[in-house]
Amino acid sequence: MSTPIPRPKGVPFLGNIFDLNPDNRSMYSGTESSSSRGQDSQKSLCDKKRFRKYIGGPIVEIRQAIHDALFTAFDHKESWAISHRIIAPKLSQQAVTQWFDEMRDIASELIEKWNGLGADNTISPMAELNRLNLEVTTMTLYGKRLNCLSGPEHPMFQAMEVATSEAMRRPTRPGILNWLVYGSKSKNANATMRRYGAELIDNRKAHPTTRQGVMAALFEGKYPETGKSLTDSQVIDEIVSMPIGSSTAPCLVSSAIYFLLKQLHIMALAREEIDTDVGSGEFKQEHLSQLKYLEASVRESLRLSFAAPGFNIEPIPSNDKRPIILAGGTYQVAHDQAMIVVLAGVNRDPAVFSEPLKFRPERMLGDAFDSLPPGVKK
Repeated sequence: MSTPIPRPKGVPFLGNIFDLNPDNRSMYSGTESSSSRGQDSQKSLCDKKRFRKYIGGPIVEIRQAIHDALFTAFDHKESWAISHRIIAPKLSQQAVTQWFDEMRDIASELIEKWNGLGADNTISPMAELNRLNLEVTTMTLYGKRLNCLSGPEHPMFQAMEVATSEAMRRPTRPGILNWLVYGSKSKNANATMRRYGAELIDNRKAHPTTRQGVMAALFEGKYPETGKSLTDSQVIDEIVSMPIGSSTAPCLVSSAIYFLLKQLHIMALAREEIDTDVGSGEFKQEHLSQLKYLEASVRESLRLSFAAPGFNIEPIPSNDKRPIILAGGTYQVAHDQAMIVVLAGVNRDPAVFSEPLKFRPERMLGDAFDSLPPGVKK
């Protein structure tokens, strides 16, 4: 026998109406959504045989800019399969190692810039790391330097901020308001982002190269089952989606810096490890596997910062209309219920983490990390 999904205590007749904040509501084209905050239910929800990603709300809105890109395409559509088969191999952990030197060198440029500012100057870590993210993404994936680590902000920064914030807000507004008042705002941002993609395509065509990376896959890759390749418009979709999709990386790195600065004894341990394993020589890709404590610090930062706040899933459609059972039979939802996995709840589940708000990299080391439930490693 399943039990009701936990919810705040309501009042007679009106239920939880007073718990609702209009600024935080989600509208999914008339589809009600539920949220999951515990690792027990998340384990069920991450079963790819039962659930798939849900394209709704803000993700539908961002499709205005990038259409059927990898993370915005409906996964039962052929367009998703084509993009996935062509691009995914180039983004595997093994494939990404080929760009380590470029990533390191660009990051070193940013650090040199910071050192040159002097001790009396301040920086905005998020703004600086956003610059780094766009520069690294554009160079490693598409083979072009933007030189945006300093100087005026690249137009992509403002365009991505507008496009993503509008994608969050548009589902909460009446359609007529979006069209009359905010329509040009989104269109201008989308046009700027697509111009970024088109310029990278033009650069590739003007400067042919043997470099085998994501751009080569976008231009030359074919879907094995049909032989179809991507059109220029589809290539732009994928190009633009990568900076948007990787925008959580600066959030994670800035959070890690914050947590380390708040606990200097932990930062000292991380620095000691770097001094021991890397020393004064060149930082190389093979050093990464040796920096276990630093890796644990990043994992713990990811747990507490939840740089990506969650993800949306839905049951895979079937002819079976019975309720979906979660958490080993504890809960049930409708067969077509969209759900949001809230990582802030999952990653701070006191049933898994003692003193869950404390920053303790040791929980992410060795056997301690290996023994964590799969649901809290997302």
